[in-house]
Amino acid sequence: MTPNKLVFFFLACLLMFTFSDDNLVAGDSDKVKLNLYYESLCPGCQEFIVDGLVKVFDSDLHTITDLTLVPFGNAKISDNLTVACQHGEEECKLNAIEACAIKTWPNPLILAYAKQTLSLKPKHKYVPWVTVNGKPLYEKVNDFVAQVCKAYKGKSALPKVCNSSALSKSRESNNVFKLQVSYADEAINY
Repeated sequence: MTPNKLVFFFLACLLMFTFSDDNLVAGDSDKVKLNLYYESLCPGCQEFIVDGLVKVFDSDLHTITDLTLVPFGNAKISDNLTVACQHGEEECKLNAIEACAIKTWPNPLILAYAKQTLSLKPKHKYVPWVTVNGKPLYEKVNDFVAQVCKAYKGKSALPKVCNSSALSKSRESNNVFKLQVSYADEAINY
């Protein structure tokens, strides 16, 4: 990732933290629950945030979306609650910093995100792992805008981005976007 994209990635994360929420599935709100389970140094996660998830804010999709970011990804927790991240110690530090940015003191740390990630049903297979109303998108992740539009059952009008011409443009651009993923069963860097 180029230095400019890396800076944009972190700025995008900070902006998105403002909109993060703890709800996993649709409840009292009419909004679609869009969750991103990721790890900070995963190239595919960075790419998805910069090139994909940013569409929530580049359009009016944010009006029907409750976005939750969960910075844990494919990390593992030992019996003594030590976290080992897939991309090494630096990633663990960055995940913890992002967790702190999402939740303000005194409840900032990564173990809550570990619990949230490790209790997913079905279990995540890779990151970025995106769910809409608690259901994983799997190969439809590149078309997550259409999936959010489809999942919206609220009374307000659909956002402009959900109209068919905007979605077809989005789908056309997604055909060239091949998402990289980091599989959960890949080796962990210690």
